[in-house]
Amino acid sequence: METFLEFVIRQLVEAPEEVLVTKVEQGRKLIFKVEMRKSDVGKVIGRNGHTITAVRNLLIAAASRTGQQVLLQIVE
Repeated sequence: METFLEFVIRQLVEAPEEVLVTKVEQGRKLIFKVEMRKSDVGKVIGRNGHTITAVRNLLIAAASRTGQQVLLQIVE
């Protein structure tokens, strides 16, 4: 899941080498913190939040297959 998230985010930004994905596990809950260049945040969020919502939905679907919960945070 972490590799998939990193791949998708890197395809959306101008500076893919500056993307950092950190995974924090809290029991059955996974928290992904994504750090990137401030100018790339808007590209990842997308118009009206549609892009980030789609990425979150994919993560939720993947996590539910293993009985986990997932949370995606954008860190500026």
